[in-house]
Amino acid sequence: MIAYVTVGADDIARAKRFYSAFLPALDYELEEGPDGLSCALPVHPGQSAVLPDFYVKPPFDGRPASAGNGVMVAFQARSQQQVRALHAAALAAGGTDEGQPGFRASYGPHFYVGYLRDPQGNKIALFSNDPNEPGRDG
Repeated sequence: MIAYVTVGADDIARAKRFYSAFLPALDYELEEGPDGLSCALPVHPGQSAVLPDFYVKPPFDGRPASAGNGVMVAFQARSQQQVRALHAAALAAGGTDEGQPGFRASYGPHFYVGYLRDPQGNKIALFSNDPNEPGRDG
């Protein structure tokens, strides 16, 4: 099980603006601390932590943050409409487009995804895979 994912950022204020545009809509609670952003799903009484947590922090080695080639973090949305709305919100909050929301031939018929880069260049996917929604072939 993945416990947490961390991406680097040199400008935490820009990163906060970007991630605040969509993570709260996916129920993540964002906290800013001296070491960057901590994003976690809420834990209800009697419930174990819902993983993974997501962190945005300056690199510990003090060198500039950089995006990893082939590295991507994917967040599951509730619907295709939410993918479109959150993709647009993230673009308006300083992200760049890496692939408009839609179906991709190389994935299953209900896998609906939009791709972004955060202000630091980290690749982010927002996706829905609901078999009750219209699919690629229908």
